[in-house]
Amino acid sequence: MERDDHAGSALAALAALLADETRAAMCLALLDGRAWTAGELARYAGVAASTASEHLGRLVAGGLLAEERQGRHRYVRLADARTAQLVEDLAAHAGPPPTGPRTLGQAGARSAMARARTCYDHLAGRLGILVTDAMTDRGLLAQSTGFALTDEGVEWFAGLGVDLAAARTGRRPLARPCLDWTERRPHLAGVAGAALCGHALASGWCARIGSGRALKLTAQGRAALHTHLGIAPDALEAPTA
Repeated sequence: MERDDHAGSALAALAALLADETRAAMCLALLDGRAWTAGELARYAGVAASTASEHLGRLVAGGLLAEERQGRHRYVRLADARTAQLVEDLAAHAGPPPTGPRTLGQAGARSAMARARTCYDHLAGRLGILVTDAMTDRGLLAQSTGFALTDEGVEWFAGLGVDLAAARTGRRPLARPCLDWTERRPHLAGVAGAALCGHALASGWCARIGSGRALKLTAQGRAALHTHLGIAPDALEAPTA
């Protein structure tokens, strides 16, 4: 087989972008799906503004981040859903941190992230798995060969007032599995996953905890998930089997 030097160098360049701990931390923070300023990412990563700017420049030039400017402010976000999938897949492959949390605050934050969070633009953590399992059990989602939304699933979204046809743009799949790095099982991503997460946030089913990716399932959300998917109100707090 002929060696493809171009592909090899391109892969090495991509790996080098994420091989730095600061750049990796910034990409993980941006999995919340929102745009951050350079200053916010500098504080999050614990580096000087000039250092953050240099790292962000490399990530933008490498195609992992997209840049937007509004007045004096420079915002960056993950380039697209495909980039988000790459970052999340690598995080899942890397596994949990080798050491436990050092403080109660870190323990609480890690626990909140494991219970419910956003993965770019869809639900993840135990909440994402509960929703995915419930949709599968009810015949709304098929997992026999990858993920596929059934006709009943499309009708279920319509019943929520979500028009998946209008939400679908480009070549992004309607449904795809995304390996959850805390649960080690796939949760629902793709157009349907993003639409459900957007509906959950807009309808008050979930609320963001601070400025990070962690989510809190509200009382309204517990009731809605029980009504629409049969998920027990205390399922999120129940120990994992």
